[in-house]
Amino acid sequence: MNLPNKLTLMRMILIPIFTLLLVFNWPAGAVSVFGEPVATSWFVGVIIFIVACLTDFADGQIARRNHLVTNFGKFADPLADKLLVMTAFIFLAVRGSVPAWGVAIILWRELAVTGLRLLLAGSGEVMAAAWPGKIKTNAQMFAIIFLMFNNFGLGLRIDLILFYLAVFFTIYSGTEYFYKNRGVFSDSF
Repeated sequence: MNLPNKLTLMRMILIPIFTLLLVFNWPAGAVSVFGEPVATSWFVGVIIFIVACLTDFADGQIARRNHLVTNFGKFADPLADKLLVMTAFIFLAVRGSVPAWGVAIILWRELAVTGLRLLLAGSGEVMAAAWPGKIKTNAQMFAIIFLMFNNFGLGLRIDLILFYLAVFFTIYSGTEYFYKNRGVFSDSF
């Protein structure tokens, strides 16, 4: 297994650790994050999230630069991104930090595109991430970081601006993926 795939696998392993840290609120209010008390586990969870995001950036850069792009990476990398982002957005919606309808749109798109990837894989095709999908992923990850770190204490709600930008690119990129790959459904009609 090459280094980019190991980084993707590491990101997938970090997701349950991230989840557990957000679930167990210990000790509550132990750390102040830009004026708001949060549990130490939440703070550590956000750090784990950032590390996972960095592995996403690194694996793609290394794979392209060293010609280590594999079908596993094309499939597992976006899947790991989706699992990481969906987990974070669910926790943020439960916390009331983001509107549930926006998170629902993100979840629908992520599941639908994953289904599309599976359909394409069944016919021997691998759908690599396109630029709108990469913008979507980056907007989602930065929105989550800003939301989890209480907007870094800034007055301007950059966290929500990034969230709504992520929702926009979620819809745009999902529509583009389905339009470009509409041929996979040609035998269904």
